[in-house]
Amino acid sequence: MQWTGKLIGGALGAFLGPVGIAVGAILGHQYDLKVAAKAAPAGRLEVRQQFFHATFRVMGHVAKADGRVTEREIQAARSVMASLRLTEPQVREAISLFTLGKRADFRLDAELTDLRQSYGAHPELLRVFLEIQLRAALAGNDMSGPVRQRMTRIAALLGFSAPMLASLEAALRGGRPADSQATTESRLAAAYRVLEIEPATSDAELVKAYRRQMSRHHPDKLKANGLPDSMLEHAKERTQQIREAYEFLRERRGLG
Repeated sequence: MQWTGKLIGGALGAFLGPVGIAVGAILGHQYDLKVAAKAAPAGRLEVRQQFFHATFRVMGHVAKADGRVTEREIQAARSVMASLRLTEPQVREAISLFTLGKRADFRLDAELTDLRQSYGAHPELLRVFLEIQLRAALAGNDMSGPVRQRMTRIAALLGFSAPMLASLEAALRGGRPADSQATTESRLAAAYRVLEIEPATSDAELVKAYRRQMSRHHPDKLKANGLPDSMLEHAKERTQQIREAYEFLRERRGLG
């Protein structure tokens, strides 16, 4: 919180007595608000750039987990970039960052420790970061071998447990576009995974789970808390998956 303007305004107002102190403090408060308004956007911009940079550096690092980056993993990264609807300049920057992450001297622990410090007050944004890494890892090599070990390490550095990582993985696997030939049973299982609940969950808990997931992924809320615009498409996709899963379960349960 800014105090400079209040203190100076109050001190100057002291020469005019109690009323002057009050007026001076009010004017000083307005000054502090203007200073904070100018400083905050720059700080948010810097943090959002950090999120963008870390996203693709870590993605490159995960792709290189087994010592080589396959064509499938490169295409997975490009698919994430496309789904985020990055501009051409952003795509070029993302590719450069991805390449930096593949280097042997990339420091994963330092990268994610810094990110966690910046976003520690908003764990839902760290969750989005982890989900994006999971999307690339699942598409790149289905989370096999060293990639799974690397993703477990990333989750831990961000403050997420192994069971939470497994839950997110299941949700993302369940949230993939439904096959037209999928059985009702498989669609039901996928919908429950998306909402991160069990089939035995009551109707009331189903509604709560839906609202909880929508709150976690709502693009406006995430943007207000510092998610870069370049990552909002992920949030929009996830809210669409959550909404579709909920509507399917409502229909199957006969809820009004």
